[in-house]
This record gives sequence, structure tokens and C-alpha cells, in this order.
Amino acid sequence: MSNPYQKYKNASVLSASKEQILLMLYEAAIKFTKLSIQAIENKNIAERGKNIMRAYDIVAEFQVSLDHKVGGDLPKQLDQLYTFMLDQYTKANIHGDVAALKSCLQILENLYDGWKQVINGPKTTSDQNK
Repeated sequence: MSNPYQKYKNASVLSASKEQILLMLYEAAIKFTKLSIQAIENKNIAERGKNIMRAYDIVAEFQVSLDHKVGGDLPKQLDQLYTFMLDQYTKANIHGDVAALKSCLQILENLYDGWKQVINGPKTTSDQNK
């Protein structure tokens, strides 16, 4: 592995907290979903399938890692959301459905923003003025 960027990327993942890794995975799922949309628009079926499966795998991992013993109703709600997204990814992969991917993208971006706020904490007025 002589690529300096790849070395940096590997080091950043290895030294990241669980929370940072969660955000990185959301970023990756968002990226792969956007690449899937682009592949459909470019009529590139192979790229569509490859990127949908990457996003699908990340969302599936989110789903299986849910801890239903903590968080009240949140894990159940997330489980239902992830199930919906996995269905949408499957639909998009079979039919080349951009709308299905856009619904996944919107959900992922909302979840990412929510987790980012939780992890980074609320911004105070003095933080925003810096």
C-alpha cells in the first residue's frame, strides 16, 4: 500500500471512535447512493449494481447492529426505516428506479445530520459566532 491517501484513510479509520466510524459509514452510504443515481442516469448497469450493493451492505450492517435493549422505541423505528431502505435499494437495482434511490438518499442525509448533531453536541451561540 504505497498510496499516501490510502494510508491516511486507513489510519483515520483505525484511530476513529465508534461515533466517528458511524458518521463515516453514513457518508459512504450517501456517496454510494449518489453514485448509483449517477450510474442510472448514465445507463451504466454494472456501476449501478456495484454501488447499490455497497450502500445496501452498509444499511444492512446498520440494521443488524441495532441494540433493541436500549433506546426505547428508537431501535424499532430505525429497524423499520432500514427495512424500507433495503427494499428501495432492491427495487432500484432490479428496475433502475431513481426515485427509490432518492428516497434512500434523503433518509440517509437526515439520519447523518441527526447523528452528527448528537455526536458533536449542540452548538451554542458563542460557537456559531467563531
